[in-house]
Amino acid sequence: MNMTGFSTLLRKEVMRFGKVWQQTLGAPVLTALLYQLIFAQAIGKHVEALPGVPYNAFLIPGLAMMSMMQNAFANSSSSLIQSRITGNLVFILLPPISNAAFFSAYISAGIIRGLAVGLGILVCTAWFGLPVPAHIGFVLAFAVLGCLFMASFGLIAGIWAEKFDQLAAFQNFLIMPLTFLSGVFYSINSLPPFWKAVSHANPVFYMIDGFRYGFFGVSDASPWLSLSVVGGFALAVSAVAFRLLQSGWKLRS
Repeated sequence: MNMTGFSTLLRKEVMRFGKVWQQTLGAPVLTALLYQLIFAQAIGKHVEALPGVPYNAFLIPGLAMMSMMQNAFANSSSSLIQSRITGNLVFILLPPISNAAFFSAYISAGIIRGLAVGLGILVCTAWFGLPVPAHIGFVLAFAVLGCLFMASFGLIAGIWAEKFDQLAAFQNFLIMPLTFLSGVFYSINSLPPFWKAVSHANPVFYMIDGFRYGFFGVSDASPWLSLSVVGGFALAVSAVAFRLLQSGWKLRS
């Protein structure tokens, strides 16, 4: 892999979202804080989602992972489609940057943005009662794998979409439904059997449930099962994204 090309492209991508940090980092943290305040005040005193875990604390990991996923997706997808629409993509494809360097830079930038947003949310909402992580390894593993999955998915969306309206369809009709069926705001054990089965078929549920297990040591599903599912999906989606990049579909045609 061309390390010079990788580091240059990665620096470009990080600077791209870093220059507008109020929008790319500050806004997601503020949104998560509003969710936390509203849900904690509205139903926090009436619900215990997990045994021994106050609802105020239960919400925090779910909101952090939800925001990490959304921002990892948004970073790679919006950057790629913006470059295509403005015509700047040709200046990235012309230099001798290998497909591996191109892929790694875009995915790494998405992971960095996702982790930065997640860290900001955890810091700003910790005073709601978030404990010291019970299993820091699971916290880090699910954070990185979740961002890898969504950054790769964002790359696929950015390659496929030809305008921002099509990109918004991914977020509105796929990512948001999967997110709200993943147990961000509730334990899926409280759902009717049909919707509980649907949630168990949702990979986003395993990302959030495993990440939450890292903090509390309790979860709706086995953390090892969650790790296997998330790792498998992350690798599979990454492989598809890299193959599309290699083929040049919609990028060089």
